[in-house]
Amino acid sequence: MAEPSSSLSSSKDELIQLIKRLGTYLALKMSNLFSISLQKLDPRSVGAIAGLAVAIIFTYRLMRSPAAPSRRQPKRQAPTTSSSAVSTQSNVTLMPSGICSSSEDLRAQNVVDEFFQPVKPTLGQIVRQKLSEGRKVTCRLLGVILEESSPEELQKQATVKSSVLDVLLEITKFCDLYLMERVIDDESEKNVLLALENAGIFTSGGLVKDKVLFCSTENGRTSFVRQLEPDWHIDTNPEIVSQLARFIKYQLHISPVRPERTAANVSTSPSLEHFFGCV
Repeated sequence: MAEPSSSLSSSKDELIQLIKRLGTYLALKMSNLFSISLQKLDPRSVGAIAGLAVAIIFTYRLMRSPAAPSRRQPKRQAPTTSSSAVSTQSNVTLMPSGICSSSEDLRAQNVVDEFFQPVKPTLGQIVRQKLSEGRKVTCRLLGVILEESSPEELQKQATVKSSVLDVLLEITKFCDLYLMERVIDDESEKNVLLALENAGIFTSGGLVKDKVLFCSTENGRTSFVRQLEPDWHIDTNPEIVSQLARFIKYQLHISPVRPERTAANVSTSPSLEHFFGCV
């Protein structure tokens, strides 16, 4: 952009020098002419001189006319630059306000979201909801409360599942709970009671040793359940669950595989803690 401007300035300087030279030449000629008597002047010569002078003046004014806008151009740009600066300054001034407003809106939205966030129910609330406000529950020990799955294993030891403790304690707080199992000998009974005691079920919960029932056959467990008439019975044996479906309001069948056919009042879950959403 600088090259056309310098070229234009150089051409204008050359033209001005040319006009000055022509003016000097004309001045010399005019002085020579005026030194001669006016009577000797030819009218055509006087007209030619006058026309040449007018042409020189017109040419000089014509060459000066483009220069004026170029000098006034910065004056026209100045307000634009000023207004642009003011606009930029206004934008800079407004930006912190916009950012501050957005930040305040975000904080307000977070407060509203936190206030209206659904409250997660406690385990006790889940237990009561799942049991449909049932007040009496009977439950088998093997495969549900204990790690062992057969009466033969209980002759050696009994181990309470750590994952089921919280659920079991919540059930004892809300329900009248009875635990039952088929055992082979008295030693098995002692192992079971000792395991329950070491787990803190008798001290932390509302369970007492008298509510831990033992029998020697599977039918004996069925008889216990029918005599107690619980709202819920929890078992792993599908035959017992099927037999009790007509007599017990609700049942929970603990099984890794869901049976193809179950009664409408029988629920199925891989474990007791899974049924109450603890895993």
